[in-house]
Amino acid sequence: MRQTKSKTIKTAAYLLTLAVIIYVVVYMNTPYMINQPGTAEEIKPMVSIKAGDHEEKGTFMLTTVSVSYANVWMLATYRFNKNAELVRKEPDRDDEEYETQQHYYMSSSQSSAIMAAYHKAGVKYNVVSEYVFIVGISKENKPKGDFHSGDIIRKVNGQPVTRFEELSALLKDNKPGDTVPVQLERNGKTVDEQVELVQITTADGVHKAGLGVSVGEVRKVEPTDKSKEVNFANTQIGGPSAGLMFTLEIYNQLTPGDLSKGYRIAGTGTIAEDGTVGPIGGVQFKIVASDREKAEIFFVPEENYKDAKAKAEKIGSKMKLVPVQKLDDALDYIKELPPKA
Repeated sequence: MRQTKSKTIKTAAYLLTLAVIIYVVVYMNTPYMINQPGTAEEIKPMVSIKAGDHEEKGTFMLTTVSVSYANVWMLATYRFNKNAELVRKEPDRDDEEYETQQHYYMSSSQSSAIMAAYHKAGVKYNVVSEYVFIVGISKENKPKGDFHSGDIIRKVNGQPVTRFEELSALLKDNKPGDTVPVQLERNGKTVDEQVELVQITTADGVHKAGLGVSVGEVRKVEPTDKSKEVNFANTQIGGPSAGLMFTLEIYNQLTPGDLSKGYRIAGTGTIAEDGTVGPIGGVQFKIVASDREKAEIFFVPEENYKDAKAKAEKIGSKMKLVPVQKLDDALDYIKELPPKA
Protein backbone atom coordinates (compact mmCIF):
# COMPACT_ATOMS: atom_id res chain seq x y z
CA MET A 1 0.00 0.00 0.00
CA ARG A 2 2.86 2.33 0.95
CA GLN A 3 4.71 1.45 -2.25
CA THR A 4 1.63 2.29 -4.33
CA LYS A 5 1.21 5.63 -2.53
CA SER A 6 4.90 6.45 -2.93
CA LYS A 7 4.75 5.60 -6.65
CA THR A 8 1.70 7.84 -7.06
CA ILE A 9 3.49 10.76 -5.36
CA LYS A 10 6.57 10.31 -7.55
CA THR A 11 4.43 10.20 -10.70
CA ALA A 12 2.57 13.34 -9.66
CA ALA A 13 5.85 15.11 -8.88
CA TYR A 14 7.26 14.05 -12.24
CA LEU A 15 4.21 15.30 -14.13
CA LEU A 16 4.22 18.59 -12.21
CA THR A 17 7.91 19.11 -12.94
CA LEU A 18 7.33 18.32 -16.62
CA ALA A 19 4.43 20.78 -16.76
CA VAL A 20 6.57 23.52 -15.18
CA ILE A 21 9.40 22.88 -17.63
CA ILE A 22 7.04 23.00 -20.61
CA TYR A 23 5.50 26.24 -19.34
CA VAL A 24 8.88 27.91 -18.78
CA VAL A 25 10.34 26.78 -22.11
CA VAL A 26 7.30 27.25 -24.36
CA TYR A 27 4.74 29.58 -22.79
CA MET A 28 6.49 31.94 -20.38
CA ASN A 29 6.79 35.46 -21.75
CA THR A 30 10.17 37.07 -22.26
CA PRO A 31 10.94 40.73 -23.07
CA TYR A 32 12.31 39.77 -26.49
CA MET A 33 11.16 39.30 -30.06
CA ILE A 34 12.80 37.52 -32.98
CA ASN A 35 12.80 38.95 -36.48
CA GLN A 36 13.55 36.68 -39.41
CA PRO A 37 12.71 36.27 -43.11
CA GLY A 38 8.98 36.09 -43.76
CA THR A 39 7.42 35.42 -47.13
CA ALA A 40 7.58 36.60 -50.73
CA GLU A 41 3.98 36.33 -51.91
CA GLU A 42 2.42 36.76 -55.34
CA ILE A 43 0.22 39.85 -55.40
CA LYS A 44 -2.05 38.97 -58.32
CA PRO A 45 -4.39 36.78 -56.19
CA MET A 46 -4.75 39.69 -53.78
CA VAL A 47 -5.81 42.31 -56.34
CA SER A 48 -8.77 42.29 -58.71
CA ILE A 49 -10.06 44.85 -61.21
CA LYS A 50 -13.24 44.02 -63.15
CA ALA A 51 -12.05 45.63 -66.38
CA GLY A 52 -8.40 44.83 -65.78
CA ASP A 53 -5.98 43.08 -68.11
CA HIS A 54 -4.96 39.96 -66.19
CA GLU A 55 -2.21 38.78 -68.54
CA GLU A 56 0.84 38.02 -66.41
CA LYS A 57 3.35 35.31 -67.30
CA GLY A 58 5.71 36.39 -64.55
CA THR A 59 4.73 37.68 -61.12
CA PHE A 60 5.02 40.64 -58.80
CA MET A 61 5.70 39.71 -55.18
CA LEU A 62 5.43 41.62 -51.91
CA THR A 63 7.83 40.68 -49.12
CA THR A 64 7.37 40.37 -45.37
CA VAL A 65 9.32 40.07 -42.13
CA SER A 66 8.36 37.36 -39.62
CA VAL A 67 8.09 38.78 -36.09
CA SER A 68 7.71 36.31 -33.23
CA TYR A 69 7.47 36.75 -29.47
CA ALA A 70 10.43 34.82 -28.13
CA ASN A 71 9.93 32.03 -25.61
CA VAL A 72 12.85 30.48 -23.70
CA TRP A 73 13.33 27.78 -26.32
CA MET A 74 13.56 30.34 -29.11
CA LEU A 75 16.04 32.40 -27.11
CA ALA A 76 18.22 29.34 -26.69
CA THR A 77 18.14 28.34 -30.36
CA TYR A 78 17.88 31.56 -32.42
CA ARG A 79 21.69 31.82 -32.62
CA PHE A 80 21.69 28.76 -34.86
CA ASN A 81 19.60 30.66 -37.41
CA LYS A 82 22.00 32.95 -39.27
CA ASN A 83 19.10 35.01 -40.61
CA ALA A 84 17.41 35.68 -37.25
CA GLU A 85 17.72 38.84 -35.17
CA LEU A 86 16.89 39.23 -31.48
CA VAL A 87 15.34 42.55 -30.43
CA ARG A 88 13.97 43.77 -27.13
CA LYS A 89 10.22 44.24 -26.98
CA GLU A 90 9.07 47.80 -26.35
CA PRO A 91 8.28 47.95 -22.60
CA ASP A 92 4.91 49.68 -22.98
CA ARG A 93 3.85 48.05 -26.24
CA ASP A 94 0.20 47.10 -26.39
CA ASP A 95 -0.27 44.12 -28.72
CA GLU A 96 -3.85 45.09 -29.66
CA GLU A 97 -2.69 48.58 -30.61
CA TYR A 98 0.23 47.17 -32.59
CA GLU A 99 -2.04 44.91 -34.64
CA THR A 100 -4.45 47.79 -35.28
CA GLN A 101 -1.56 50.02 -36.39
CA GLN A 102 -0.22 47.39 -38.78
CA HIS A 103 -3.62 46.89 -40.42
CA TYR A 104 -4.09 50.66 -40.65
CA TYR A 105 -0.68 51.04 -42.31
CA MET A 106 -1.59 48.31 -44.79
CA SER A 107 -4.95 49.94 -45.58
CA SER A 108 -3.28 53.32 -46.09
CA SER A 109 -0.61 51.69 -48.23
CA GLN A 110 -3.23 50.10 -50.46
CA SER A 111 -5.06 53.40 -50.88
CA SER A 112 -1.81 55.18 -51.79
CA ALA A 113 -0.93 52.39 -54.23
CA ILE A 114 -4.29 52.74 -55.96
CA MET A 115 -3.90 56.50 -56.27
CA ALA A 116 -0.32 56.21 -57.58
CA ALA A 117 -1.39 53.61 -60.17
CA TYR A 118 -4.47 55.61 -61.20
CA HIS A 119 -2.37 58.74 -61.54
CA LYS A 120 0.16 56.96 -63.75
CA ALA A 121 -2.51 55.20 -65.84
CA GLY A 122 -4.58 58.37 -66.27
CA VAL A 123 -7.61 57.04 -64.40
CA LYS A 124 -9.75 59.76 -62.81
CA TYR A 125 -10.76 59.15 -59.21
CA ASN A 126 -12.15 60.64 -56.01
CA VAL A 127 -11.13 59.94 -52.42
CA VAL A 128 -14.04 59.35 -50.03
CA SER A 129 -13.61 59.28 -46.25
CA GLU A 130 -15.44 56.28 -44.77
CA TYR A 131 -14.83 56.42 -41.02
CA VAL A 132 -12.50 57.43 -38.21
CA PHE A 133 -11.29 54.79 -35.77
CA ILE A 134 -9.16 54.55 -32.65
CA VAL A 135 -5.59 53.45 -33.29
CA GLY A 136 -4.03 53.90 -29.86
CA ILE A 137 -4.71 55.02 -26.31
CA SER A 138 -2.70 57.97 -24.99
CA LYS A 139 -0.22 57.12 -22.24
CA GLU A 140 0.29 60.76 -21.23
CA ASN A 141 -3.35 61.89 -21.27
CA LYS A 142 -5.19 58.74 -20.30
CA PRO A 143 -8.78 58.84 -21.60
CA LYS A 144 -11.77 58.71 -19.27
CA GLY A 145 -13.86 56.60 -21.68
CA ASP A 146 -13.85 52.84 -22.21
CA PHE A 147 -11.99 52.89 -25.52
CA HIS A 148 -10.38 50.00 -27.36
CA SER A 149 -7.93 50.04 -30.24
CA GLY A 150 -9.96 49.40 -33.40
CA ASP A 151 -13.18 51.06 -32.17
CA ILE A 152 -14.89 53.07 -34.91
CA ILE A 153 -16.03 56.53 -33.79
CA ARG A 154 -19.49 56.95 -35.30
CA LYS A 155 -20.81 60.03 -33.47
CA VAL A 156 -19.62 62.72 -31.05
CA ASN A 157 -22.08 65.13 -29.46
CA GLY A 158 -24.78 63.48 -31.56
CA GLN A 159 -23.08 64.39 -34.83
CA PRO A 160 -21.67 61.85 -37.31
CA VAL A 161 -17.88 61.58 -37.72
CA THR A 162 -16.21 60.39 -40.93
CA ARG A 163 -13.10 62.60 -41.10
CA PHE A 164 -10.33 63.87 -38.83
CA GLU A 165 -11.44 67.45 -39.27
CA GLU A 166 -15.00 66.68 -38.15
CA LEU A 167 -13.84 65.14 -34.87
CA SER A 168 -11.70 68.16 -34.04
CA ALA A 169 -14.46 70.62 -35.02
CA LEU A 170 -17.06 68.87 -32.84
CA LEU A 171 -14.90 69.33 -29.73
CA LYS A 172 -13.49 72.82 -30.37
CA ASP A 173 -15.97 74.54 -28.03
CA ASN A 174 -15.50 72.07 -25.19
CA LYS A 175 -13.08 72.20 -22.26
CA PRO A 176 -11.25 69.45 -20.37
CA GLY A 177 -13.67 68.00 -17.81
CA ASP A 178 -16.74 68.41 -20.02
CA THR A 179 -18.77 65.26 -20.65
CA VAL A 180 -19.91 64.46 -24.18
CA PRO A 181 -21.87 61.55 -25.68
CA VAL A 182 -19.75 59.30 -27.91
CA GLN A 183 -21.12 56.51 -30.08
CA LEU A 184 -18.67 53.76 -31.02
CA GLU A 185 -18.85 50.65 -33.14
CA ARG A 186 -16.99 47.71 -31.63
CA ASN A 187 -16.92 44.32 -33.35
CA GLY A 188 -20.07 45.25 -35.28
CA LYS A 189 -22.01 46.37 -32.20
CA THR A 190 -22.99 49.90 -31.18
CA VAL A 191 -21.54 51.18 -27.89
CA ASP A 192 -22.85 54.45 -26.39
CA GLU A 193 -20.81 56.23 -23.73
CA GLN A 194 -20.73 59.48 -21.79
CA VAL A 195 -17.08 60.48 -21.93
CA GLU A 196 -15.26 63.07 -19.81
CA LEU A 197 -12.82 64.98 -21.99
CA VAL A 198 -9.15 65.26 -21.03
CA GLN A 199 -6.55 67.90 -21.83
CA ILE A 200 -4.39 67.07 -24.83
CA THR A 201 -1.49 68.93 -26.40
CA THR A 202 -1.25 69.32 -30.17
CA ALA A 203 1.97 69.04 -32.17
CA ASP A 204 2.32 72.84 -32.14
CA GLY A 205 1.98 73.02 -28.35
CA VAL A 206 -1.68 74.09 -28.11
CA HIS A 207 -3.70 72.72 -25.17
CA LYS A 208 -7.29 71.70 -25.84
CA ALA A 209 -9.98 69.17 -24.91
CA GLY A 210 -9.91 65.74 -26.47
CA LEU A 211 -10.75 62.08 -26.06
CA GLY A 212 -7.19 61.02 -25.23
CA VAL A 213 -6.80 58.67 -28.19
CA SER A 214 -4.91 58.64 -31.48
CA VAL A 215 -7.11 58.09 -34.50
CA GLY A 216 -6.85 56.95 -38.09
CA GLU A 217 -9.05 57.72 -41.07
CA VAL A 218 -10.07 55.02 -43.53
CA ARG A 219 -10.49 56.36 -47.04
CA LYS A 220 -11.83 54.71 -50.17
CA VAL A 221 -10.43 55.53 -53.60
CA GLU A 222 -13.28 55.55 -56.11
CA PRO A 223 -12.56 55.74 -59.86
CA THR A 224 -14.96 57.61 -62.09
CA ASP A 225 -15.13 54.44 -64.20
CA LYS A 226 -16.47 51.85 -61.73
CA SER A 227 -15.17 48.98 -63.85
CA LYS A 228 -11.66 50.05 -62.87
CA GLU A 229 -12.29 49.87 -59.14
CA VAL A 230 -9.55 48.00 -57.27
CA ASN A 231 -10.52 45.35 -54.75
CA PHE A 232 -8.14 43.69 -52.30
CA ALA A 233 -8.53 40.23 -50.83
CA ASN A 234 -8.30 39.99 -47.05
CA THR A 235 -4.83 39.01 -45.83
CA GLN A 236 -3.07 38.75 -42.49
CA ILE A 237 -0.26 40.97 -43.75
CA GLY A 238 0.27 44.35 -42.07
CA GLY A 239 2.47 47.38 -42.48
CA PRO A 240 3.05 49.96 -45.23
CA SER A 241 6.02 48.45 -47.08
CA ALA A 242 4.13 46.69 -49.89
CA GLY A 243 3.06 50.00 -51.46
CA LEU A 244 5.41 49.95 -54.44
CA MET A 245 4.68 46.34 -55.36
CA PHE A 246 0.91 46.82 -55.02
CA THR A 247 1.22 49.79 -57.37
CA LEU A 248 3.06 47.75 -59.99
CA GLU A 249 0.43 45.00 -59.92
CA ILE A 250 -2.46 47.48 -60.10
CA TYR A 251 -0.80 49.40 -62.94
CA ASN A 252 -0.20 46.11 -64.76
CA GLN A 253 -3.92 45.27 -64.63
CA LEU A 254 -4.96 48.79 -65.64
CA THR A 255 -2.77 48.80 -68.75
CA PRO A 256 -2.66 46.39 -71.73
CA GLY A 257 0.03 43.74 -71.94
CA ASP A 258 2.16 41.91 -69.40
CA LEU A 259 4.21 44.38 -67.37
CA SER A 260 6.11 41.54 -65.69
CA LYS A 261 7.44 40.33 -69.07
CA GLY A 262 7.66 36.84 -67.60
CA TYR A 263 10.03 37.70 -64.75
CA ARG A 264 9.68 36.95 -61.04
CA ILE A 265 9.85 40.44 -59.60
CA ALA A 266 9.92 41.05 -55.84
CA GLY A 267 10.47 44.25 -53.94
CA THR A 268 9.58 46.56 -51.10
CA GLY A 269 9.03 50.24 -50.34
CA THR A 270 6.27 52.57 -49.28
CA ILE A 271 4.46 54.57 -51.96
CA ALA A 272 3.00 58.06 -52.04
CA GLU A 273 0.21 59.30 -54.31
CA ASP A 274 2.79 61.05 -56.51
CA GLY A 275 4.80 57.82 -56.90
CA THR A 276 7.57 58.61 -54.42
CA VAL A 277 9.07 55.44 -52.93
CA GLY A 278 10.03 55.52 -49.24
CA PRO A 279 12.41 53.40 -47.13
CA ILE A 280 11.34 50.47 -44.98
CA GLY A 281 12.68 48.31 -42.16
CA GLY A 282 13.98 44.75 -42.24
CA VAL A 283 15.17 44.77 -45.86
CA GLN A 284 17.79 42.10 -45.08
CA PHE A 285 15.04 39.63 -44.17
CA LYS A 286 13.08 40.44 -47.32
CA ILE A 287 16.13 39.75 -49.46
CA VAL A 288 16.36 36.24 -48.00
CA ALA A 289 12.62 35.60 -48.44
CA SER A 290 12.73 36.74 -52.09
CA ASP A 291 15.81 34.67 -52.86
CA ARG A 292 14.07 31.58 -51.44
CA GLU A 293 11.17 32.18 -53.83
CA LYS A 294 13.58 32.46 -56.78
CA ALA A 295 12.93 36.14 -57.48
CA GLU A 296 15.04 37.40 -60.38
CA ILE A 297 14.64 41.13 -59.74
CA PHE A 298 14.27 43.01 -56.46
CA PHE A 299 13.18 46.65 -56.35
CA VAL A 300 14.57 48.31 -53.23
CA PRO A 301 14.22 51.91 -51.95
CA GLU A 302 17.49 53.72 -52.59
CA GLU A 303 17.97 54.37 -48.85
CA ASN A 304 17.85 50.62 -48.19
CA TYR A 305 20.07 49.60 -51.10
CA LYS A 306 23.35 49.35 -49.17
CA ASP A 307 21.91 46.95 -46.57
CA ALA A 308 20.07 44.96 -49.25
CA LYS A 309 23.22 44.59 -51.36
CA ALA A 310 25.28 43.46 -48.35
CA LYS A 311 22.75 40.76 -47.46
CA ALA A 312 22.35 39.59 -51.06
CA GLU A 313 26.12 39.20 -51.38
CA LYS A 314 26.34 37.41 -48.04
CA ILE A 315 23.84 34.73 -49.07
CA GLY A 316 25.17 34.51 -52.62
CA SER A 317 21.93 35.64 -54.24
CA LYS A 318 21.80 36.08 -58.00
CA MET A 319 18.86 38.52 -57.85
CA LYS A 320 19.31 41.80 -59.65
CA LEU A 321 18.88 44.57 -57.06
CA VAL A 322 17.41 47.74 -58.53
CA PRO A 323 17.43 50.88 -56.33
CA VAL A 324 14.44 53.17 -56.87
CA GLN A 325 13.31 56.56 -55.62
CA LYS A 326 10.02 56.73 -57.47
CA LEU A 327 7.58 54.53 -59.35
CA ASP A 328 8.95 55.69 -62.71
CA ASP A 329 12.37 54.25 -61.82
CA ALA A 330 10.85 50.77 -61.56
CA LEU A 331 8.72 51.21 -64.69
CA ASP A 332 11.68 52.52 -66.71
CA TYR A 333 13.78 49.53 -65.68
CA ILE A 334 11.04 47.07 -66.65
CA LYS A 335 10.55 48.88 -69.96
CA GLU A 336 14.13 48.11 -70.94
CA LEU A 337 13.85 44.42 -70.07
CA PRO A 338 13.60 42.00 -72.98
CA PRO A 339 10.54 39.74 -72.71
CA LYS A 340 11.53 36.47 -71.10
CA ALA A 341 11.22 33.48 -73.41
